[in-house]
Amino acid sequence: MSKRQAIPKLGAALAAGCLFMAPLAARAEQVGVVANQLSLSASASAEVPNDLLSITFATQREGADAAVVQSQLTQALNLALAEARKAARPGQVEVSTGNFSVYPRYGSKNEPTKWQGTVELRAEGRDFEALTRLVGRIQSLSVAQVGYRLSREAREKAEGEVSAQAIARFRAQAEAYARAFGFGSVSLRQVEVNSNASGPPMPRFRPAAADMAAAAAPPLPVAAGNSEVGVVVSGSVQMQK
Repeated sequence: MSKRQAIPKLGAALAAGCLFMAPLAARAEQVGVVANQLSLSASASAEVPNDLLSITFATQREGADAAVVQSQLTQALNLALAEARKAARPGQVEVSTGNFSVYPRYGSKNEPTKWQGTVELRAEGRDFEALTRLVGRIQSLSVAQVGYRLSREAREKAEGEVSAQAIARFRAQAEAYARAFGFGSVSLRQVEVNSNASGPPMPRFRPAAADMAAAAAPPLPVAAGNSEVGVVVSGSVQMQK
């Protein structure tokens, strides 16, 4: 190969290399790498007593006639509602109906052999004593689920207190790291605050059938426990001399 032929090929290779490097440089500019930037996160949490109790009452019926099953469920719900409404008070005991369903059960030949249905009633509020007494007063339904949680007011108050702690820890860590790296101060570049809460698991019970629901039940013993409210503060700061 002659030198005259090699020079054009070398020039073409250099041009291709420049074309390949140009997108990389543009991408680096888009990333916007900043010197002396520090990324970190800090968290805080607290155990907060649950102030809301939720009780779900339910029962099942089954039979050969869907209309009869539905009528039995309606009667059971109406009896339970009559008792629950006596205790209902805004904010203290709130009453609402839940799932109401009637569905067929199929046999070996894929034909409906009988009908089965379920009905639910929910009671929730801050008055634990009144809610637990409903267990003894409602006889047409049985307890299907018990749950505890924080009210919106309690959660917001706890999140405000925990957020202040997490933010203070974030600032303290940022300043401490900056001093360790030989910088005198920091300025905030980006920050994100995330909160979460977790409570005790909710026990579930199998809805009672008609013969089991007829017997009166004693008041339900309860222990609300606590929910954990946590806040995580993450972001980046600019370390300055």
